[in-house]
Amino acid sequence: MASTSSSSAPTTSSYEYDVFLSFRGEDTRHSFTDHLCKALHQAGIRTFRDDDEIREGQELKPEIERSIVESRASVIVFSENFANSSWCLDELWLILEQRRNGAHLVLPVFYKVDPSDVRNQRGSYGIQEAKDGVEGTKWTHGNVRRWKAALKEVADLKGKVLSGYASISLHKNSCDFFFVFMYFNYLV
Repeated sequence: MASTSSSSAPTTSSYEYDVFLSFRGEDTRHSFTDHLCKALHQAGIRTFRDDDEIREGQELKPEIERSIVESRASVIVFSENFANSSWCLDELWLILEQRRNGAHLVLPVFYKVDPSDVRNQRGSYGIQEAKDGVEGTKWTHGNVRRWKAALKEVADLKGKVLSGYASISLHKNSCDFFFVFMYFNYLV
């Protein structure tokens, strides 16, 4: 994903969404992320989730990039297979770029993932370049280097860790935590 930062961030009243949800669909779409999205909607928080907001026939990448820029905050749900997706890693990079511009709150959720594995790129977060000769891959030296830096940067932020049995029983309670935290601290 090419850098798409805008020269000026939207003003508080002009954001289309309060929250952009970034997640690996195969891991959490029909579990934690679904509960979180419902709780945010019920709290009146305008939330972007790709399968809810992008209509058939629309191009995914430009709509997702636009929605990140047009959101006041992002919740990034790190799960087992998040770092296996160049798409998710590109979203992460753009989200952090918006944060660096001073116009975006980022709240990481470590869903059945240890934040230190994200920070230190261990286990499924041990991303690597594609082997030489693989054409058309996004797993280039430059991309992998910036993705690793982004993973370290986001893992150093205060977030929410959900693991083991607690992750199952806390789905709805965690959703309460997020919308209360974000609404009262950042979205008002």
